[in-house]
Amino acid sequence: MNDRLRLEGIDVYAHHGAHPAERELGQRFVVDVDLWADLEAAALTDDLSRGIDYAAAHRVIVTTATGGSFHLIETLAGNLCRELLAAFAAERVRVTVRKTQPPISGFFGQAMVTFERDRAWLHALERSEGTGA
Repeated sequence: MNDRLRLEGIDVYAHHGAHPAERELGQRFVVDVDLWADLEAAALTDDLSRGIDYAAAHRVIVTTATGGSFHLIETLAGNLCRELLAAFAAERVRVTVRKTQPPISGFFGQAMVTFERDRAWLHALERSEGTGA
């Protein structure tokens, strides 16, 4: 599938981190998402219901990122993949989570992780948890 919807630079304030102070005080995270899906029908009909509503995708991302507290950005990225694949007719998703100010002395860059998952991964995960067919 070559059609791709990209949301870049989703800024959230959330309470994730390995250190208790990070989870207590919270911090800024930036999320980028790619969703691969067949968007041809939306393009031909100019009908939002035939594609992926990026405002709805944004809501899923913000709700997932701010709705809990994780020790690792890897856990956040995995949960974002799961929620996006469950909510939309995408075959594959790529999620990058950036911690803009990681608590590393003398380090002024960003820490980030990127996960790429597909629908087969979601089905296998659901089966392993007893929630799928």
